[in-house]
Amino acid sequence: MRGFLVGLMLVGGAVLGPGAAAQYDAGIAIGSKAPVISINDLDGKPTDLGAFIGKKPVLLEFWATWCSVCKTLLPELERVRKTYGDQVTMIGVNITVNDSRERVRRYLAVHRPPFLALYDDRGVSSRAYEVPTTSFIVVVDRAGKVVYTGSGEEQDLVAAVAKAVAK
Repeated sequence: MRGFLVGLMLVGGAVLGPGAAAQYDAGIAIGSKAPVISINDLDGKPTDLGAFIGKKPVLLEFWATWCSVCKTLLPELERVRKTYGDQVTMIGVNITVNDSRERVRRYLAVHRPPFLALYDDRGVSSRAYEVPTTSFIVVVDRAGKVVYTGSGEEQDLVAAVAKAVAK
């Protein structure tokens, strides 16, 4: 499964290319119920997404330290944090492909992304959310429904989160 996911990410990155935009039909379907699963944190302790999903809007980014698009999205994620503050929970799920826990910790220390970082060493979230590529964003409203999915450098995440906050 892991090899298949890596292949999809490489093909997805090549097809989407730099500057590829936003919402598309790959990944979990818009309108579907967001899976409430458990994903490990960087210390290997399980984190239940049910503690967040269904409580308030959630933005999930499926990312990797080596993903240039993920790095490019950091200012956009910061805009979401500045615009919505604690109205939305932001979670960054590292997909763990070619990323050790230590490498992720170093990345977080340098780049300081505005999200809770999880480490999906079991591939649970990649399967549950049908993650097609890194930099894949899923926005979930407070009722637990997926209102936005997207990938690429040019995503308007403030507008995507607005869909979830308005509901």
